[in-house]
Amino acid sequence: MDLTVWQKAHTFVLSVYKRTENYPKSELFGLVSQFRRAAVSVAANIAEGYRKKGIADKLRLMNIAQGSLEECRYYIILSSDLNYINEEIKIELTGLIVEVSKLLNGYCKGILTANNNSPNSLTPANSSNSSNSSNS
Repeated sequence: MDLTVWQKAHTFVLSVYKRTENYPKSELFGLVSQFRRAAVSVAANIAEGYRKKGIADKLRLMNIAQGSLEECRYYIILSSDLNYINEEIKIELTGLIVEVSKLLNGYCKGILTANNNSPNSLTPANSSNSSNSSNS
C-alpha cells in the first residue's frame, strides 16, 4: 500500500511484535496478545478505511485506528512500569505512536478538505459527525 500513514502504522506493528517477543511467557495471552492486537488494529483499520468510498465510513475507521493507538500508548506505559521494556524501547514505541497519530490526523483533515471542495459535499448534519470522528 502506498499510503504513508499505513506504512508507518505497519512499521509500528512490526516493532511491537519484535519488542514483545521477550515478555514473560505468563503474558503471552494477556498483555502481549492485547498489545499486538491493538497495534494490528491501527494498520488494519487504516487499510480498510482507505478503500471505503463513503467519507463517514473512512473517518469512522480512522477514528478507530486512533483509538487503538491510544490503547497501545497505555500498553507501553504498563510495559515500562512492569519493567518489560527499558526507557529506550519506550521512547522508540512512543515516538512511532506520535508519528502515526500526526499522519492519521493529517490524513483525516485531507479527507475532510477534499470532501468540502467537491460538488458532492456532505450535508451539514453528516459533516459535523464526520469532523468529530477525526478529532481523537
